[in-house]
Amino acid sequence: MSDFEFVFSLFGLLLGLSLAELLGGLARTIERRLRPGGTFRIGWLTPLLAIFVLLDLLSFWSAAWFVRGSIAVTGETLMFVTLFAGVYYLAAHLVFPGDADGTPDLDQHFFRVRRIVLGGMLLLLAAQLLFYLVTPALAPALYRPLSVVLTIVLALLIGAAMMVRGPYAARIIMLLLIARYVVVYLL
Repeated sequence: MSDFEFVFSLFGLLLGLSLAELLGGLARTIERRLRPGGTFRIGWLTPLLAIFVLLDLLSFWSAAWFVRGSIAVTGETLMFVTLFAGVYYLAAHLVFPGDADGTPDLDQHFFRVRRIVLGGMLLLLAAQLLFYLVTPALAPALYRPLSVVLTIVLALLIGAAMMVRGPYAARIIMLLLIARYVVVYLL
């Protein structure tokens, strides 16, 4: 077993749990909406946040493959991977409210949790960039013009989504964040 395979087994497990948490939250939300006599409103913002977190999580999963030659099994690596994937789990858990939350409208929930969830995504982006910068074999990937532009766009859109006040503007920004990932996946 290579160092990458050993470390990725932990990373993959934790990211898989994050995916399960995100999909489980969606399932609980749909169940809650389908209850008879309920007035629960799903809206657009929380599902868009869920899609963004899912796409972001998948991008970091693929980034793990990109850095596979630069991974060594050390205590620092294992702690970093656990912390990194733990932030994803926390974000995925917070995207949808718990069943007993009592929130009647998921758009309200979005505005309550977006700064924590999106702030976590921004923190993970910064951690990934720092890792690339301090790893000589990976640093050149950061300096490609397309990488620079896409990273700046991502950071600016996340920041805007954290600050915007109205639901209409928030929808547009969340759609732009999702579109940015779709474009990256198609390139």
